[in-house]
Amino acid sequence: MTEHGRLVLAGAPIGQAGDASPRLREVLAGADVVAAEDTRRLRRLAADLEVEISGRVVSYYDQNEAARAVELLDALKNGRTVVIITDAGMPGVSDPGYRLTSLAVEAGIPVTALPGPSAVTTALAISGLPSDRFCFEGFPPRKSGERARRLAELATEQRTMVFFEAPHRLADALEAMAEAFGPDRRAAVCRELTKTYEEVRRGGLAELAAWAAEGVKGEITVVVAGHVKVQGSIEEAVAEVDRRVAAGEQSKHAVAEVAKEAGLPKRELYDAVHRRLRAT
Repeated sequence: MTEHGRLVLAGAPIGQAGDASPRLREVLAGADVVAAEDTRRLRRLAADLEVEISGRVVSYYDQNEAARAVELLDALKNGRTVVIITDAGMPGVSDPGYRLTSLAVEAGIPVTALPGPSAVTTALAISGLPSDRFCFEGFPPRKSGERARRLAELATEQRTMVFFEAPHRLADALEAMAEAFGPDRRAAVCRELTKTYEEVRRGGLAELAAWAAEGVKGEITVVVAGHVKVQGSIEEAVAEVDRRVAAGEQSKHAVAEVAKEAGLPKRELYDAVHRRLRAT
């Protein structure tokens, strides 16, 4: 009986070939099959790393992933070492890889990962937003209605959120986020991470949407602060309204949002804010 092979999910550099680990060189050189999201990019990376790939190289991308996964599973069952590598980052994270991993696990074939740079954690770390708890939401839906519904579901998510987005859809996505989360919700747009023209823009969602409307290029990762639930007395809620108004938010909108977050009747908070204003 032929001993099963091994599936290796290889993390690729997200911008700089110099970020590749020595293990990536070893794995690419020794694999029986290398399944690449883009075979031309793989060849360029191998040249940069001065690695000669002796195994068979096949394409493995969104459109052929389902059919190719069956073929690669056969190779694994016949004792081959199969490496999956995408254009950047970790296979299976908003990139091809999940289907074959799932099939290999079901078949009892060993699956391992070769860690590498990640746009998700890199953007999170440099965003300046809380990083102790976060969630990755991938690409928002392309259609405006579906996107609005998805973001509405996330409006009260308290963890920092990380999204990917295409540059030509960035402005629309940020506008939708401003509508769903509030115009002043803090966020960071990270562009071309680790590359020559790396840029990080930080600010409120409405401000960032206006900036993006002028046109943005490159690979984009968006980090958005989580929902902060206001808890405590009516006095604390009034203080939160004052803080938001001082930051430029309209009083009516601030009252509505804080009342919702604090679980207070909007009219009660509105009256308390105006009582304080009359008293000053």
